[in-house]
Amino acid sequence: MEGIVKTFNIGDGRQISIETGKLAKQADGACVVRMGDTMVLATVVAKKDAAENVDFMPLSVEYREKYAAAGRFPGGFFKREARPSDHEILISRLVDRALRPLFPDDFHAEVQVIVTLISADAQVLPDALACLAASSALAVSNIPFNGPISEARVARINGQFVINPPTSDIATADIDLIVAASYDNIVMVEGEMKEVSETAMIEAISFAHEHIKIQCNAQLELAAMVAQSSPKREYCHEKNDEELKAAIRAFTYNKILEVAMSGQPKHARAEGFEAIKAEFIATLSEEDRAAKAPLISRYYHDVEKEAMRNMVLDARRRLDGRKLDEIRPIWSEVDYLPTAHGSAIFTRGETQSLTTVTLGTKLDEQLIDGAMIEEKVDFLLHYNFPPFSTGEVKPIRGTGRREIGHGNLALRALKPMMPSKEENPYTVRIVSDILESNGSSSMATVCAGTLALMDAGVKLRKPVAGIAMGLITESKSKKYAILSDILGDEDHLGDMDFKVTGTADGITACQMDIKVDGLSYEILNEALDQARRGRIHILGEIAKTITTPREDYKPHVPRIVKITIPREFIGAVIGPGGKVIQEMQRETGSTIVIEEVGEFGVIDIVSSNKDSIEAVKARIKGIVAIPEVGEVYHGTVKTITTFGAFVEILPGKDGLLHISEIEWRRLKDVESVLKVGDKIDVKLIEVDSKTGKLKLSRKVLLPKPEGDRTEDSAGN
Repeated sequence: MEGIVKTFNIGDGRQISIETGKLAKQADGACVVRMGDTMVLATVVAKKDAAENVDFMPLSVEYREKYAAAGRFPGGFFKREARPSDHEILISRLVDRALRPLFPDDFHAEVQVIVTLISADAQVLPDALACLAASSALAVSNIPFNGPISEARVARINGQFVINPPTSDIATADIDLIVAASYDNIVMVEGEMKEVSETAMIEAISFAHEHIKIQCNAQLELAAMVAQSSPKREYCHEKNDEELKAAIRAFTYNKILEVAMSGQPKHARAEGFEAIKAEFIATLSEEDRAAKAPLISRYYHDVEKEAMRNMVLDARRRLDGRKLDEIRPIWSEVDYLPTAHGSAIFTRGETQSLTTVTLGTKLDEQLIDGAMIEEKVDFLLHYNFPPFSTGEVKPIRGTGRREIGHGNLALRALKPMMPSKEENPYTVRIVSDILESNGSSSMATVCAGTLALMDAGVKLRKPVAGIAMGLITESKSKKYAILSDILGDEDHLGDMDFKVTGTADGITACQMDIKVDGLSYEILNEALDQARRGRIHILGEIAKTITTPREDYKPHVPRIVKITIPREFIGAVIGPGGKVIQEMQRETGSTIVIEEVGEFGVIDIVSSNKDSIEAVKARIKGIVAIPEVGEVYHGTVKTITTFGAFVEILPGKDGLLHISEIEWRRLKDVESVLKVGDKIDVKLIEVDSKTGKLKLSRKVLLPKPEGDRTEDSAGN
């Protein structure tokens, strides 16, 4: 069966196709997007009606990768796809954050978007195609949607911007962004950079937007080609009471404004707002209180939002009394936890992170076994957000998508400043536990991560800090306010949440969600410049606690010493069944990790005891040493026979000490002079050219008795 296909070119002539009408026809909308040999299938289904009293958009987005798409088997016991990986969750979040703002405000039917990787081209990453596929599926469906939109990856490689570059080129890029936009407006930006300027970042966003416009036009043309498509469905998901709405505003607006202007802390302010709401409810009859409860909550929330936004725009002051560009008070501390390899507390206002650093070996690397990505990761960052951090009671049910997303942003921020493997042989794990939260805890994680890394002695190239920016705009009056270091309430009531991280010299990562149409590049540029000033201020506060990494690791941190041996000796160091390496680890208390790299074996010796490291080095050097004729060795008698003794002169290398070579005098038996375990000096006198067997002599190292006419081993 032939589907309906729309094709278009991007950038350098590479082609993208969007196909509909062939697969998943029982979904409300389904499209397959193909670039190269990478294909993603997106389906969208919406319930006919909204659930009762739902006043939000119940959207769920799932991105999944099929291992068969890459011709691979899933790992694990069951050999099938199971729970989504962090990689899949991060792509799901990218699509979700791009789509969610574009559904009508009064559309509350549950919508499910599923994007599936069905064919994988190693040189075409699917994350840049997932949102295009999802938006295309919505475009050909009858689900109300203020699109189309799309996403594109923009990378700067050798000074040139490239859209959706080949996978192999991304590693060389100094900018790697995913940008989501409609034809007219930027919606979402996320990515990492290598200390680039604000101007370069805006240029990258603008470049991506021009190519996204092509993708939006292609979706509109595809929707027009679908002859059987029906108009967008009609719906009525909100019941309104204009009289009640006006009454709530009249009763509460000024009171809300008074509490908002008071500059009280978060919980006191929330209690004040709740008291105003309760005061209004008390004016209603018992019947109206119960019947109109959902409407009261919605209208009161709208008034709360309006009053706080107007306060910021008109009075130019914040909920906690700060100026627009003012950063909350900061204090920090390092080495708080005595047994951690590195630790720090970073507190900014009512947001606090307790962060630890743990240094491990190659054995601690994380193995990523995905359909598209197979690699070992030696830098990990985990972010935890327990309910007590906001004074709430909630069940803890494992790591949430938000925690994965925030942790990934902080990891991207710090990663460009991590030292090379030669400077830092460790696997590094950072864990940020958020103990208080009112404002960006992911940015607090970046700052605490910098402090903890330096406390651990990791040679971080430069300190990194992060700041969360907000924006409030009024389209009619064209007023706007850019807010530095936003509170949780300001994030909720604002039009932009913009997180920027970097050093004193440039940006390393960003995450931006825009909730308003028509954000100009001039305002974006102003926001970035204000963010830069805030970042420099925070870096100055960090410097009051610690300015450079510790000169050495803490005493309880295991040391790692690297040695390199020829590849042919790896088996000898390991021994049959691992006997030799296990014996060395048992006797010295160290950990030994061997990896084959090209023509060499790279060995990590890990121990907090210097003597045990030296003992392992000596053993390994002995194993890889080649015995030389004429050299004297201090060996150990391993076995005694009637014709002599076998002496171990190097680890795993025995030679025969014939009975005639033990002493100058003739011996009746070996046991009269030697026993197993004796340590003796011997000289290597011959290596058999055919068998490689070693012949040793002890007597040549002993003085020959005067007048001794005893025959030597040669019969003289």
